[in-house]
Amino acid sequence: MSETVAVVRAARPNFLLLAPLCVGLGLAVAWQQGQPPALIDTLLVFVGAVLAHAAVNLLNEYEDFRSGLDLITRRTPFSGGSGALPEVPSAARRVLWAGLGTLGLVIAIGVYFLWLRGLPMFVLGAGGVVLVLTYTRWITRSPLLCLLAPGIGFGPVMVLGTLVALGARLDAAALICAAVALLLISELLLINQIPDADADRQVGRRHLVITLGPETASRIVAGLLAGSYLLIGAGILTGILPVAALIALLPLPLALWISVRLPHVLDRAGEFNRLLGANVVTLLSTLALLMAGLSL
Repeated sequence: MSETVAVVRAARPNFLLLAPLCVGLGLAVAWQQGQPPALIDTLLVFVGAVLAHAAVNLLNEYEDFRSGLDLITRRTPFSGGSGALPEVPSAARRVLWAGLGTLGLVIAIGVYFLWLRGLPMFVLGAGGVVLVLTYTRWITRSPLLCLLAPGIGFGPVMVLGTLVALGARLDAAALICAAVALLLISELLLINQIPDADADRQVGRRHLVITLGPETASRIVAGLLAGSYLLIGAGILTGILPVAALIALLPLPLALWISVRLPHVLDRAGEFNRLLGANVVTLLSTLALLMAGLSL
């Protein structure tokens, strides 16, 4: 494998769908407000979000390789990194520069929107940059921050940042969508940390799977999943979200199955990996259906 291919793999392109979905949620809320945004601004927001996600992945891969975590972690199709740098160690510096360069492009797009929208854009944009730069080295040492930081980055920062960038209002529907994304994405990272716990402990990380154990973490996973669907239901019942958003509840049976099965498959690698895959489907389909419900 060449160094160029290693850099591309380290960006984890197969996981970059999450950023466009979060931007799509913000865009759907803006359309619901009757404020169709400018096409160039919309494209820049999508590009910036994907680049921000790629920057996180690249810098995380570089830091995990430097710390030795990549050499001891047990990889699954959904956790444990891409494995690109252990295969091509000489690509490490290129991965670092790719991550910093990608983040630089994100900041350049952010400066444009800062000029366009002012202080609210600065607050959300600066928060996102801080999360990107501090997640692997510092945030992963704090259990609560480690739980919430990914969700904050993709929820409030990305969903609400999209609305601010496009000149839309931060209304109750926007806050609910941001909170749903926060809960689902924090849940995704938490469940993916379960197979990584032993390796993470050896390099000094402290997340909830390490501090509370996988059984308690699995209950928190269930709570986060339940909270996300309760928020959607509450938004519909109060009229904040349109009735069409009911379609976002279609993955609820799969989410319930994950919540019930997770404590029983913690030590069964094959079944656990299938459950991780089902969890990714649940997350992506819920966000996509919520976006569609808002757009109908």
